[in-house]
Amino acid sequence: MDKKFYKIVKPIVNLFIRVFFRPTIIGLDNIPKDKSCVIAGNHTKWLDPVMLVGITNRQIYFLAKDSLFKGIVGAVVKGMGAIPVNRKIHDKDALINAKECLKNNAVIGVFPEGTINRTNDIIMPFKIGAVKMSHDTDSYLVPFVITGKYKLFRKGIKIEFLKKMKISKDLDKENKKLEKLISNKLESANNEKR
Repeated sequence: MDKKFYKIVKPIVNLFIRVFFRPTIIGLDNIPKDKSCVIAGNHTKWLDPVMLVGITNRQIYFLAKDSLFKGIVGAVVKGMGAIPVNRKIHDKDALINAKECLKNNAVIGVFPEGTINRTNDIIMPFKIGAVKMSHDTDSYLVPFVITGKYKLFRKGIKIEFLKKMKISKDLDKENKKLEKLISNKLESANNEKR
């Protein structure tokens, strides 16, 4: 876990996000201050993990596709403590590494859709990794919902962290519950815009 690089980069990212995109942030205090947790939510743009790094007080270890771990981008992604995931297989190593972080009271960031949602559907089906990690390590799960658009120098993007929850052993049920919770929030946001 490389904390030095993260501590150097984080204030720069924070300034970048707040100056260029002026996010509306709700429920930040729902992320535990010193306990392990998994934060999981919808994925709208490549800027989502950058925003999360900038606005949260704790270091987030994101699960990121292994193709990002190459060249200069790879050095930065690695330096930020991201955990590589091979999305072509059921990557047990990524899960083991993430659980190891959680055992050390870390925060793991997951986009359960697995990729940026470029479909017309409000949300894509959630993969089970977020609830599994949370359950297996007895960590809290904090859902988040990203709505709006990234607009330069204007308010447009909003992130809301929902109340933390404990995950029961019925992982399929919990995964559907998480997906439904985020989907309902997204639908409400869409209805407000109309």
